[in-house]
Amino acid sequence: MKRILLFSFLAVFVLAVSGVFAGGQTESSSAAPKKVLIGISKIVQHPALDAVEQGIQDELKAEGVDAEYDLQNANGDINTAASIANKFKAEKVAVAVGIATPTAQALANALKEIPVVYSAVTDPVSAGLVASFDKGGANVTGVSDLTPVKQQIQFLTQLKPIKRLGHVYSSGEANAVVLAKLAEQACKELGIEFVPSTVTNSSEVKQATETIIGKVDGIYVSTDNTVVSALSALIDVAMKNKIPVMSADPSSAEKMDVLAAWGFDYYKMGRATGRMVNEILNGKKTADIPTKFMTDPTDVDLLINLDVAKQLGISIPQKDIDMANSIVQNGQLTKK
Repeated sequence: MKRILLFSFLAVFVLAVSGVFAGGQTESSSAAPKKVLIGISKIVQHPALDAVEQGIQDELKAEGVDAEYDLQNANGDINTAASIANKFKAEKVAVAVGIATPTAQALANALKEIPVVYSAVTDPVSAGLVASFDKGGANVTGVSDLTPVKQQIQFLTQLKPIKRLGHVYSSGEANAVVLAKLAEQACKELGIEFVPSTVTNSSEVKQATETIIGKVDGIYVSTDNTVVSALSALIDVAMKNKIPVMSADPSSAEKMDVLAAWGFDYYKMGRATGRMVNEILNGKKTADIPTKFMTDPTDVDLLINLDVAKQLGISIPQKDIDMANSIVQNGQLTKK
């Protein structure tokens, strides 16, 4: 009798335990998969950085990542960038993306246990984000937008003889300072006088341009977020004085009166950044991912504005028109 009771007890116990495990398994399998939270912080809002942000989201969607995004804009303020970084830390985002140098630096400083991916950062080494282009940091890696500064300036000189080149840049933006030095060196090599004017925020761009406009034959605009966010003010001064502007950012130049813009397709840069984020989500370590440079010819765009050329009395060679990816004529943008 005792043996029968013992077997009965064991049978009930096994069934009970099996029910618990079966119930747990059923609960788990029926639960909806948790979305991945990704934080994206950009230093300011302008077409190029907006294109990066959209490209990241589109790429992750295309790769089947079920993501939820916390999209933040620091509005050019370093303190706001730091606050955003702390917000991402509190939210425990799976990956934090910093679009442009200041926001990437803020994320890297605040997030030590969360992967940080930078995008549209000119020189991540001098910005202190990574020690080398050849490998990532312990929790940081990303995509650079270092542009061919000398070739851009040289292209402008082919369209119009330039003896003195103006350059407005942000003294507080690490990438802008690096690019200004490259522009100065390029001018030296090309036998052009370099005429710089610095700003600390976008509201100073117009005045900084007015300060140098009577001393220059042309203006070069780099991928300086502070200046690009106020590009219309710079161009307004330049066009009133019949001075051509060469920009390193075609995305922001599409609706602006620049003579020419030669640089990266920032949407494609966003897609490349999205692929990197997906690699990290799939377990790849940031230390094993070197800085990516947009070196493919298809990553680079040339925009020429024939309307501006006509207003300035500049004749654009047909070979350059044929080479351009985007043409503005009669107020219409045509992309090849």
